[in-house]
Amino acid sequence: MAETPQPTPGTGPRDRTVAVAGAAGDLGGRIVRALLDRGAEVRMLVGAGADPARTAETARLGATPVPVDWADRKSVADALTGTDVVVSAWNGLRDVIVDRQSALVDAAVEAGVRRFIPSDYCLDWTRTRLGDNRNIDLRREFAGRADRAPIATTSVLVGAFTDLLTGPMPILQPRLRRVLYWVDADQPLDFTTRDDTAAVTAEIALREADQPRFVRFVGDTLTARDLARVSGEIAGVPYRLSSLGGVRTLSGMIAAARLFDRDSDAVFPAWQGMQYIRDMFTGRGTLQHRDNAHLAVEPTDVATFLRSWEAAGT
Repeated sequence: MAETPQPTPGTGPRDRTVAVAGAAGDLGGRIVRALLDRGAEVRMLVGAGADPARTAETARLGATPVPVDWADRKSVADALTGTDVVVSAWNGLRDVIVDRQSALVDAAVEAGVRRFIPSDYCLDWTRTRLGDNRNIDLRREFAGRADRAPIATTSVLVGAFTDLLTGPMPILQPRLRRVLYWVDADQPLDFTTRDDTAAVTAEIALREADQPRFVRFVGDTLTARDLARVSGEIAGVPYRLSSLGGVRTLSGMIAAARLFDRDSDAVFPAWQGMQYIRDMFTGRGTLQHRDNAHLAVEPTDVATFLRSWEAAGT
């Protein structure tokens, strides 16, 4: 088997210009901050419908807002002229992840941009099955288009965002003092904070040398059993494991949720989250190869994140 290319160490010059699409979003704003912290010049691509308050907030960090018309390739290409790298931090469905990102790549090629980082920031979709995860399938479809374009594309893969453990991901249940799992309590699960994801993205964007097609970074890997132990140690009370069934049960839950879903056009409906969890607990989305050793980002483990969350009283 051929050796997987590694990210090339060393950041690029401090006058590098990076354009960010989706800069007013949560992850996009973090990427902008990480780029600015590393001395980059950042252009925020601002289209119609962008939140003015979030745009102004991100601009105050030092980024330059650049208005664009996403339906006009020349408008986007003009905004990208003189940039070294384009980073996408969009969320959405086909119209965004496939269609708008494809138009962004075409405009980047027209403007002479040499590197593109798509809005992946997820588990290892190269190992998942087509049809099992709607949002992952959209990223897979877009990748086929990006790979045919004359531009170097690097996807950043990180597992699941650690931040989701204290939000919509139902695995950790602090009020019940339980950790829920499917399939196997000893299946390794990959987590990376949004801040670490942004830092890795910024580092890759600012490197001068060519980078591999995929950069895989993991903040922490632990099982549901590990998570119960860590959570109990932090809270000072034991957490129990609760099995919700095997992969067939989880797949049945997904099918039922989709059947009764009246908002199938939502980006993150409950069944989509369950599809992501299925890819994690079956191990299909696990990042087997990792590039942590070749990156200057110190990973934040789950215990450190949960202690900060607990201390904040959230």
